[in-house]
Amino acid sequence: MLAIFKRETIAYFTSPIGYVFVAVCMMSSGLFFYLSALGVGSTDLTGVFQFMYFVLMIFVPVLTMRLMSEEKRQKADQLLLTAPVSLIGLVTGKFLSAYAVFLLGVCILPVYGIVLSFFVSISWMTLWGNFVGLLLLGGVYVALGLFVSSLTENQMIAAVGSIFLNLVIFLMNMLAAVIPVRIISNTLRNISIFDRYADFTIGIFVVANVLFFITVIAIFLFLTVRVLERRRWA
Repeated sequence: MLAIFKRETIAYFTSPIGYVFVAVCMMSSGLFFYLSALGVGSTDLTGVFQFMYFVLMIFVPVLTMRLMSEEKRQKADQLLLTAPVSLIGLVTGKFLSAYAVFLLGVCILPVYGIVLSFFVSISWMTLWGNFVGLLLLGGVYVALGLFVSSLTENQMIAAVGSIFLNLVIFLMNMLAAVIPVRIISNTLRNISIFDRYADFTIGIFVVANVLFFITVIAIFLFLTVRVLERRRWA
C-alpha cells in the first residue's frame, strides 16, 4: 500500500494535475475569503466553505479521473492486478494519494480563521465544524471518483461521471421533496449527505454523522475492490 501511495503521489506532481488542483483551491479560497469576509467586514467564514463545496464538487473528479482509467487505457492494469499487493492495499494506496493532494489544496482554509483571530473574535466551533465537514465530504468525493475511474478507461468519462454523481448527492434533498412515494422520499432524506454536512457547518459535531461519512467512503472503496476483483478473474 505504501509503495502505491508513494507512486501515485509522485505521479500527481510529475504532471500538471496536482499543481493545478492545489492552485485552483488556493486561488478560489483566497478569492472567496476576500469576497465573503474581508470585502464586507465579516468574521463569518461559512461563505468561504460553501463556495469551496462547489469548487471541490467539480475539481476533485479531475483529481481522481486518472487513478484507474489511465492504467486501464494503457493496458498496464494487469501488471498491478498481478503485483504482490492486495487489492485492498492497492485501492487504499490510490485513495490516500488523491486524498493527500486534496488536503494540500484545502489546508489553507483554517489559516484564514487564524489570521482573523488576531483582529477580531471568531467562532472556532463553526470554523472547525466547516473544516471537518469539508474533509469528510472530500473523502466521499475522492472515494466516489476512484470508483467511477475503475469503471472506464476514458478519463473524461470518469471526470464527467463523478461530477454528475456529486451533483446527484447535492440535489438528493430536492429529489426527496418532489418524489411522492413516502418510503423512497424518506430513504433519500436518511442517506442525504448534504443534510449531515450542514450540521458541521453550524458547529454541531455528531458522532453518527462522522460514522456515516466514513461508511460511505468505505462502501465506495469496497465497490472499487469488487470491480478490480472481477477484472482480475476475467
